[in-house]
Amino acid sequence: MEKIIGIGNALVDILVRLKGDTLLEEMQLPKGGMTLIDEAQQRKLRARMEGLQVEKATGGSAGNAMLAFAHLGGNAGFVGKTGKDDLGKFYKENCKKVGIDARLLQCDLPTGVANTFITSDGERTFGTCLGAAATLQANDITPALFEGVSMAHIEGYLVQNHDLMEAICQTAMEQSVQLSLDLASYNVVASDLPFFQHLVQDYIDVVFANEEEAMAFTGKADPMEALRAIASYKCLAVVKLGGKGSAARLGREEVTAGVKPVPVVDTTAAGDFFAGGFLYGLISGASLKDCLRFGTLLAGRIIGVVGTKLPEDVWKEIRKELRS
Repeated sequence: MEKIIGIGNALVDILVRLKGDTLLEEMQLPKGGMTLIDEAQQRKLRARMEGLQVEKATGGSAGNAMLAFAHLGGNAGFVGKTGKDDLGKFYKENCKKVGIDARLLQCDLPTGVANTFITSDGERTFGTCLGAAATLQANDITPALFEGVSMAHIEGYLVQNHDLMEAICQTAMEQSVQLSLDLASYNVVASDLPFFQHLVQDYIDVVFANEEEAMAFTGKADPMEALRAIASYKCLAVVKLGGKGSAARLGREEVTAGVKPVPVVDTTAAGDFFAGGFLYGLISGASLKDCLRFGTLLAGRIIGVVGTKLPEDVWKEIRKELRS
């Protein structure tokens, strides 16, 4: 199978389940949002979390997508930056365990952490300290990182570093590597819309967005109109519609897929797992309809557990269902 690499923030998720919103209010973390925090805030937050039960997992949007892709049997890789610390070792070892070719760069800063707080309603709130992940720069991007790769999946959070994104896209294009972009967050898209439009117009082959991100990118409130507007950039457009399913459009072909209602425990990585499943279908030559179904299946499974870990017997069930 052709290889896909993810490029993004190499983060370790520290997952905490909360009964209420008190901690979020104390730490000024808007519920349901992603707030970037500095090292001082991270130390304060870590002290506040002492005594709470925590779980640890590799994270980051593109990293999660590759985790799902690899578990399906895909040939996965990842490019990011970690520290030379225990969390950096944890990240690398976990990638190796699941079969991800981790092309990790290192620096002297601590490995990035996504403190993930899950409330009883299944909502997740992030306090993210990027640490080493934020030091990935344009001069780190070399042709060797794309060796043997057919597609690179990029998380939209990197777009805030224009030089880095240009380097990734230019180098990928020179190496004949296709590019997939997850728009990542509606507020990130809205704050840097002209640059996002430039990337999609000039480089990107596949665009993933949820309803809010699609509206921020196109200005269209109707998600199907937004889908068509994104596809007009001559890319494969994919819009996730939450409980209403998903839709994809390439050229004149437009398909939709529904979802079966499932209990929601934690929505962490639902969009990332959707992307991983969709890309697995795409690289395998599946129809657009089946690509949507693959993505929907994975998203539905991951929202039923805390974090991004599914037992191997569940993965076996998923792989069997995809084959059928």
